[in-house]
Parts: sequence; structure tokens; C-alpha cells
Amino acid sequence: MRITIVAVGQRQPAWAQDAVDDYLARFPADFKVELKEVKAEPRSGKGNEPIQRLMAAEAARIRAAVPADGRIVTLDERGADWTTDKLASALGRWRDEGLHPVFVIGGPDGLDPELKKSAQAQVRLSSLTLPHALARVLLAEQLYRAWSMLANHPYHRA
Repeated sequence: MRITIVAVGQRQPAWAQDAVDDYLARFPADFKVELKEVKAEPRSGKGNEPIQRLMAAEAARIRAAVPADGRIVTLDERGADWTTDKLASALGRWRDEGLHPVFVIGGPDGLDPELKKSAQAQVRLSSLTLPHALARVLLAEQLYRAWSMLANHPYHRA
């Protein structure tokens, strides 16, 4: 199975990058998870940029990073509240159907509404607001945990 994470933003704190790299390195060769970072649209810091324009520019970069066979799953605070079991079940189903899920983490202002509409699913990682670096770590860990459940690996002990 192939999974891609497309995340807006190229500079993450070292602790977050180290954690994501650690989880991604744990997957076996037949369950490949790849992180693709895309550039955030520059913001002046004055808050006078049209948010829709910023999100649309980021959405164009996201779409360009999505593999041709990818099925987009956006991470959004208003998305469905999945349990780890549901994530594992979805991954197992997508694996069996030969699908390539692409999990998308937006930029500082979120994701373009049109990109969200085109997604196969919209999921939230938490009801809490998370910094983007932590969202990457949490997603990588949950993908690893879901894989461990599918593979009957002892990492998940629930």
C-alpha cells in the first residue's frame, strides 16, 4: 500500500520533524508512507491578504503534489471524528481496493473550500486546535498505529 501525506509548510521544528521521520521509518516496505511538503503562500503579516486567494494558491500546490492515482482525505477541524479503529478499517479497505490515500494538512488559514469538497473524506484529528507540526506527528503516529492493528503488530495494545 502507498499512502502520501501532503502538508503545507516546509519548515517544521526539529522535534516535530524528528518524530515524523521516526514514525515514517517504521513502516515496512509494502506499506509505504511518504511526506510531501508544499510551500505556504507568503503572508505579509499585516492580515490584509484575501484569505481565499492564499488558500487557492496553496490548493494549487497541493493538487500538483497529489499523485495521479491519489484519493484525497483532508484533515479539517469540522471533519468526521474517526477513531483509530475506523482509520485502520478505512486503510484496510483502501489497501484491499488498491487505492492510494493522500492525507492533506492545510496551511495557517486551513484548506480551500473547493479542495475540501473534492476530497473522498474529511477527517479531524482532534476537537482541539492543533499546531500544524503536532498534526503531522499525530497523523504519522495514527497511521503507524492503524498499520500495526492491520498487521497484528504488538504496537497497538488496546
